[in-house]
Amino acid sequence: MEMTSAQLKAQIEQWAHEFGFQGFGVSHCDLSKHEQALQQWTDAGLHGEMEYMVRHGSKRSRPAELVPDTLSLLSFRMNYLPADAADSWATIHNPEKGFISRYALGRDYHKVMRNRLAQLAKKIEAQIGPFGHRAFVDSAPVLEKGIAENSGIGWMGKHTNLIHQRSGSWFFLGEIYTDLALEADGAAENHCGTCDACITVCPTQAIIAPYKLDARRCISYLTIELHGAIPLEFRKPMGNRIYGCDDCQLVCPWNRFAQPTIEVDFAIRHGLDSADLVALFEWDEETFLRRMEGSPIRRLGHERWLRNIAVALGNSETPAIVESLQAKLYHPSELVQEHTRWAIEQLTAHP
Repeated sequence: MEMTSAQLKAQIEQWAHEFGFQGFGVSHCDLSKHEQALQQWTDAGLHGEMEYMVRHGSKRSRPAELVPDTLSLLSFRMNYLPADAADSWATIHNPEKGFISRYALGRDYHKVMRNRLAQLAKKIEAQIGPFGHRAFVDSAPVLEKGIAENSGIGWMGKHTNLIHQRSGSWFFLGEIYTDLALEADGAAENHCGTCDACITVCPTQAIIAPYKLDARRCISYLTIELHGAIPLEFRKPMGNRIYGCDDCQLVCPWNRFAQPTIEVDFAIRHGLDSADLVALFEWDEETFLRRMEGSPIRRLGHERWLRNIAVALGNSETPAIVESLQAKLYHPSELVQEHTRWAIEQLTAHP
């Protein structure tokens, strides 16, 4: 007996939960509202060096241009916050420790979620026969937050992260573009209200207006996306944040309801939830590549890893670590040398 469209959609939702996703929704292909917002954002240059945001033109916001014959967009949500992670604020306020965004403490989410979506697609195929589909996890020109918002599995917060009433914002997104004609869910309702906690807490004032982020000021951009020198004006506000920044999520009231991840792959590796800065700075490239195997941090590269840690060490107000910094003054990378010199100056400057 053939399944109806509604039955298939309900079955996909059940399978999604079985494969470890905490949210599932279906959206239509009309992303015109989000396309306009993206265009205004990039026209203003707020994307900084993230050239990939404009490289593919309208393919990002017009799904059928990226995957012909696409009729429905399936959106999936997976929690990532490890239950046993060290308290984030305690780590941020400890100048001897390095803070790493909680999404990057375990294995690379791209592989984990792509595998699950591939398995889910096989389930669907076994049920209905061959069908057109393509899965994405932050790996192609896909307007994932807009799709997720349209599918009802979260709304865009003032910090531009997606929020769900019962799951907060500590989750990853994945999508399947398909030629299946499934009924779309309603768009998520925004529940930010008059709250401006995320705007107020941002160390670099990167949220320049509600729902508008200047990536060039954002610590996540500065520590992960930016390839060159970190602008001087942002080095002190960075504090000890060496890979990403979670401040806007940490103060969001909706994260009181966030549920920890159940995924073993997202478990903390190498004590990265509260690691010693000096110890991390002493990793040579071989050690960095070996320990970051399978981690999203590995794509940063050793050079920028040292750049970020040098800034954090310079903000530590601990003169005793100058010796550790001096060991990198003759590093082959001018980028590392320059940030190391800056750090030493911060620690040796007389009041």
